[in-house]
This record gives sequence, C-alpha cells and structure tokens, in this order.
Amino acid sequence: MKLINLLLNNKKFKISFLVILDILIILFAYFLMFLFKFYSNEVHIREIVELYFINYKIIIISVLLYLLNFVLFRQYKSIWTLAGIDEVSRNILAVIVSLVFILGFNMFFGMHVSAMMIILSAIIIMILTTLIRINYRVVRRAIIFNSIKNNRDKMENVLIIGAGAGGVLVLNEIKSNIQLNKKVVGFIDDNNQKIGRFIRGTKVLGNRDDISRIVLEKNVSEIIIAIARVEDSNLKEIIQICKETGLPLKIIPSVSELIDNKFSIHSIRDVKVEDLLGRTVVKLEKEGINDYIRGNTILVTGGGGSIGSELCRQIAKFLPKEIIILDIYENNAYDIQNELIREFKNINIVTLIGSVRDKVRIEQIFKTYKPQIVFHAAAHKHVPLMEYSPSEAIKNNVGGTYNIAQYACKYNVKKFVLISTDKAVNPTNIMGATKRICEMIIQSMNSKSKTEFVAVRFGNVLGSNGSVVPLFKKQIENGGPVTLTHKDITRYFMTIPEAAQLVLQAGAYARGGEIFVLDMGEPVKIYDLAYNLIKLSGFEPNLDINIEITGLRPGEKLYEELLMSEEGLTETKHKKIFIGKPNDFDFDYISNKISELIELSIYGSVEEIKNKLKEIVPTYKEPHEVNKEVAATLLE
Repeated sequence: MKLINLLLNNKKFKISFLVILDILIILFAYFLMFLFKFYSNEVHIREIVELYFINYKIIIISVLLYLLNFVLFRQYKSIWTLAGIDEVSRNILAVIVSLVFILGFNMFFGMHVSAMMIILSAIIIMILTTLIRINYRVVRRAIIFNSIKNNRDKMENVLIIGAGAGGVLVLNEIKSNIQLNKKVVGFIDDNNQKIGRFIRGTKVLGNRDDISRIVLEKNVSEIIIAIARVEDSNLKEIIQICKETGLPLKIIPSVSELIDNKFSIHSIRDVKVEDLLGRTVVKLEKEGINDYIRGNTILVTGGGGSIGSELCRQIAKFLPKEIIILDIYENNAYDIQNELIREFKNINIVTLIGSVRDKVRIEQIFKTYKPQIVFHAAAHKHVPLMEYSPSEAIKNNVGGTYNIAQYACKYNVKKFVLISTDKAVNPTNIMGATKRICEMIIQSMNSKSKTEFVAVRFGNVLGSNGSVVPLFKKQIENGGPVTLTHKDITRYFMTIPEAAQLVLQAGAYARGGEIFVLDMGEPVKIYDLAYNLIKLSGFEPNLDINIEITGLRPGEKLYEELLMSEEGLTETKHKKIFIGKPNDFDFDYISNKISELIELSIYGSVEEIKNKLKEIVPTYKEPHEVNKEVAATLLE
C-alpha cells in the first residue's frame, strides 16, 4: 500500500501511467469494434485479429491524435485528486475533436473503416478514459481511508473554524497529505443553516460559542482558522476564543495573500500578533498609483530599512523604470537589492550607499539618476536613543530632509513623499520634534517649488526596526520576563505592508503641501500586546513568563496623537487616508531656523538644542508635563 501511495504521489510516474493506460484503452476500443462488427459463426477471432492489424494505419493515427488532444486539453496536467466537471468536460472535448480529425483522415485516405465503428470506439474511449481519471480519486481515497484507519490512535485531531471555501481547502489538503498524521474531526461555523450538516464527509459541529466544549469532547489537538473572508472584529474575537483553549492555533492567509500563490498545506501559518489588531486588508486604487509610478525612476532614501524596503517591494509591483535604493547601511540595502533583482527582472535596480547628510553625495545622485519620484524614509526613529544623542537626530532627520528636499526641488522631481510619524504631533521628545520640523520643511518648500511636497503620517509599525514586537519575541524566547515601560501606555499600530501600500496611495492623491494621516484604527495597550504575544507563543502570562513594568523611558509619553488641533481633517477617496489642513510656513524663516539648529547640533549643549527646538516647534513639551495630564485623566 505504501509503494502504491508513493507511486501515486510521483508526478512523472502518474503522467507515464496515464499515457500508457490511454494507449491501451484506444487499442482496446478499436479491437472491441472489430469484434462486434465481424464476429460470427463463419468469422473466428484469429481472422478478426488479422483484420485488426491490416487496418493498423487508422489505429496508429487514432492513437497519435487522441494523445495529442489529451495534451492540448491539459489531461496530463490536471490535478485528478481534485477533478471536477471542468476536467471531465475537457476530456470529452478532447475525444470529440480527435474523432472529427480521425473521420476526416479515414475519408481522405480511403482506409475502409466504417464511420460508425470510429464513432462507437470514440464513445468507448470517452467513457473509459473518464472512468480511469475519476477512479484515480477513488483509489487515492481508499489509500487515505486505509491509512487513517490503521493510524487512528496516532493521529492529531484538528478542528477547522469556517465551513466555507477556506475550510474545504484545508480539509482537502489534510486528507491529501497522509504524512501529516492529522484528521479533521469537524467544522465550526456561525451560519446556523450549516450546523449539523456534512461537508465532504465532515460534520459542522457548532458555532464559535461551542468551541471550548467541542475541543474537550473531540479531544482536539490543533485549531485552524480557515475563513477566507471575515470582518476584522469577528476574526479578533474568534482568535481570542480559540486562544483560551490553550491549543496550537493556525490560520490560512487572507484572500489577498493567496491571489498570486497556489494554496497548499504550507500556506497555513501560525496566528501572529498582527492578526489580533483587527486590521482590514488594504484595497488600493491601482490606476492612480500606476499613473505616477509606472515607467518612472523612483528614489527611496532609507531603502534598506523596514519601511523603505517594503516601499521598494510595493513600488516594484507597479513596474517603474528604475528603483534607486539609497541607504547608509550596506547589509540591508544589499538584501533588498538581491530580493528585487530576483523577483522583478524587468526593473533596473540601483543600490547606492550614502548618507542623506552628505550634500555633495546627494546632489551627485540627483544629477546622475534624475529621479522623478522621491520617497524619503531615511531617519533616526528610536526615541530614547535620540534623547541621548540629539545632535545626531538633528543632523540626520532635519539636515538630511532639508538636503533631499532642496535637490528634489533643484532637479525638478515631480513628487516628494516624506515618511513622518505620529510622534511629530505635540512632540515630547527630540525625535518627534525633528520629524515635525521635517513636515514644516516640505510644507514651506511646496509653496516655492514645482515639486509636489507631501508628508504621510502614521504610528508604530509592527515588526519594524525598533518595534516592541521583535523585542518581546526575543524576551519570550529567552524565557522572559517581558518588559514594558507602563501598564497604561497605548500606541497605534499597523503592519509594514499596510503602511507602505497606504503611503503609495497617498502619493497618488498628492497635490502639494498636504500632510496625509493614515487611519491607524483603535489604539492598542502595549500590556495587552505583550499578554497576547505570550499566549500565542504557548505560554501563560505571569505564570510561565512574567510581564514587568520598568518605568517610562526618556522622551516617552503614555499615548500618541495623529493630528494637531489646528490641522482639521479632510476625507480622501480612500477610507483609510485623511488630509490634515496644510499650514503656510515661510520658507526663509524655516531655512534660517534650520541653519541655527544645525549649527547648535555641532557646538551647542543639549539644553540649547532643546530650547531651539521649542522655539521652532511651539507644541514641543517635556514628557512629564503631558504624562501628568494623561495620568490624571486615567484616574478619573
């Protein structure tokens, strides 16, 4: 039985076996027709065999034509384990087309075989080849059933959440992969009309409220969430219910993740903390993005970073002429370069090492490559580190942005998109204040330039460099504790691909001077994030792995905002992108202040730098002032 199963799983063997069977069926069908036509008391089998071989030409032509059409109609490429009406229809069409050609050959060459014999043989071929292909499923299922029967005690019981198309995909994959040693004990679905019914022989046992009971009754070892389309709040709730069982939890990718990839058992992945955010799949207006990306040269500063590299991936999908990856850190830039060259062979990928602080290098790049679109993602983003090195934040964030913006203006760039942050709003730290100045730079330059300067502002990105999630994962791997700075600290989160896609979309809406604000959804408590991550890792929070509060770090505030009071908010065509009201900043004033600030960053003290930042950014406050107000609100 194991040998048969091994052979059935070998692609070359399956094709060869089918071809041989088809040849034998064609030969048998013609012999059967000769037998029916000529057999009588006077004509014996030996004479019929002689007649059969005398007409070898029509038989050989028939074999060749049938095999050719079976190939053309993809009869040897179909997955017969999943065969349905389409595969059977193509098999019938292949036989009919072959029949027409054979009748034509018979008439043209005068082969003296009656048309009725050829038609009847075609009917036999059609029936037998179809039966052989369907029986392939029957044999395979018999093998699977026998394997399940013999290994029932060793197999893990799997419960599938979702009795729709996604659930059926998972069921078929598990049944087709005996080596997994898994069996599906049932489905869970909230559609009451499905409960109690059978899908491919597997029963729908109940709805989400029955999960805990069914897990115990059926001795479930693993839960797989297989809902291809689901409201985000529903998915979040289902994951929470499943987590309470303490069982390993997996999920199939969303429809958007599977569009270009064939589903297999390997597509099923562990539930990630991103799934708990309840973020909807981003729907892009691709035509607008295509209009400004396709065929153009795109420069991405900080192109090797977490946001910059994802921007490069998303940009490449819209087929620009050239992507220029600029980064100071060569290893990350090299990695994304190799990935893009491998995945997008028709796009010219240029990787340049350089600092946005270096005016000579930056002008050289603009002069040589003449980019039409610039995405400026290069920045120092780590809040506590910048509190101890404010001069570096100013040189890199403020000075770097000023340099890139100046040369974008000088070399007639069409669009300049600044990647900003929610920490720029009413900042309580050096990093946030410098990013607010970056926004002021591009808004002031927009009024004096043909280049459309815009900023896109969003919160924390899961999995990015400096994000809490990679830190928490490392702490869990090391056995804990997981550390966070305050039990009530909250942040906005989105995934890296979502952020990059919305940045591209905002670029399509840009007309110059706007600050685009991305919908970050509901703010998330970092404590809840740590708690869920520990649970998803298979541990019990504060029992297996402790959560420790360490106190707020320098420059850190309890919550972040996405909009300043004077900015207002305007909707765009995309439900996740809004526009803050543009501010009218005087370019000469901003330029002078930046020159003073950069000079201070070289020679001034930390206190002098902070005072100058407060002069330029009046909303910049010390974190203890803001946190006192928030703490008082939380106590009310």
